[in-house]
Amino acid sequence: MNAKDIEFFRNHLNEMLQGILRQGEDTLEDMSENRESYADPADRASAESDRTFTLRLRDRDRKLIKKIEEAMQRIEDGTFGICEECGEAIGIARLKARPVTTLCIECKSKQEEEERMRGD
Repeated sequence: MNAKDIEFFRNHLNEMLQGILRQGEDTLEDMSENRESYADPADRASAESDRTFTLRLRDRDRKLIKKIEEAMQRIEDGTFGICEECGEAIGIARLKARPVTTLCIECKSKQEEEERMRGD
């Protein structure tokens, strides 16, 4: 991978991270502003369901932040874009689709097949 590609992924990962952090801040603001009391139990249940869904999304984002930080560390270490399983280069197209990936498409497919066989 050349320096231009590395810089592209560094910027892309940083943009992803900043976007997630902005969404988290927006969620905190929304949740602190929306402390309404609902007379109708159905409205209250709906609001609680929405809140729970939003919190699940933020939890997924929290996990993604960790993966983004790990990918940025791999850029610094010089191991970004190298499959952790076989040591081969991960294709640029795969990295563009999933820049936090640590496996090439062949190793990922093999891993998923093994999970299906075990019933995971």
